[in-house]
Amino acid sequence: MRNIRLRTDRRTPESRAKARASLKSMTDAEAARLSEAAASDPDNPEWTEAEFARARPGRPPLPPERRKKRVTLSLDPDVLAELKRDGRGWQTRANAALRKALFGE
Repeated sequence: MRNIRLRTDRRTPESRAKARASLKSMTDAEAARLSEAAASDPDNPEWTEAEFARARPGRPPLPPERRKKRVTLSLDPDVLAELKRDGRGWQTRANAALRKALFGE
């Protein structure tokens, strides 16, 4: 079996199932052609040992006193709807609104 990871974030169960089915139906020859195409892509060169040596994982973690804390909070439906109205990032906007209300920042 080929070692292929599926991108699963923001996918519905139906789209994940469809992606898995298409991978299962892919022949070894098709998989080889895809691998060959990826290897010859000038925008996707192979990494050198020097590049791997310089690579670092994401940003360093914040010190414990600056890390955000997970809480459970009950909000009125209209307040929650207003926070979510602009889509993703609503929790950050809620944090900013609370910060402004509490500290005037």
